[in-house]
Amino acid sequence: MPWYVLYTKPRNEKKTTDRLQAKGIEVYCPLQETIKQWSDRKKKVSVPLFRSYIFVHLSEYAKEQVTVLETPGAVRFLWWLGKPGIVQDYEIVQIRRFLNDYQGANLVVDFSEGDTVHISEGALRDKMGKIIRIKGNKAFLKIPSLGWNVVAEIPINSLKS
Repeated sequence: MPWYVLYTKPRNEKKTTDRLQAKGIEVYCPLQETIKQWSDRKKKVSVPLFRSYIFVHLSEYAKEQVTVLETPGAVRFLWWLGKPGIVQDYEIVQIRRFLNDYQGANLVVDFSEGDTVHISEGALRDKMGKIIRIKGNKAFLKIPSLGWNVVAEIPINSLKS
């Protein structure tokens, strides 16, 4: 039985995982521990390793996909070359092993000036832009599809290549 990649609503990975598990569907949402800083305190929290993505284990995709997609928080399955994207069991095992062995690890997204990226969150969601400058964890993008040469400051974790 292969694993399929499910795209979820932003910040709904854990809720969608719980809802699918309540339906009896095997789901894996890789989590990493991180420390979040608020104005009055620090707290250790579990955050998804892959933002807006979880892995769903289905024996019959054609029959079970509807049940998955009817779940609140589920958006769509990831497709690759006209077919649902499949992740093999050994790849899931490697992700689990990696997270167990390297608990302080962070997923680093490496972008460079000149890269064309897709904005995945915020007011400019689903727009494409070209990185003109990177400063800290923010990228400055030129977004021609808006009809003007608009430069927007976007958090790097809201970008995809």
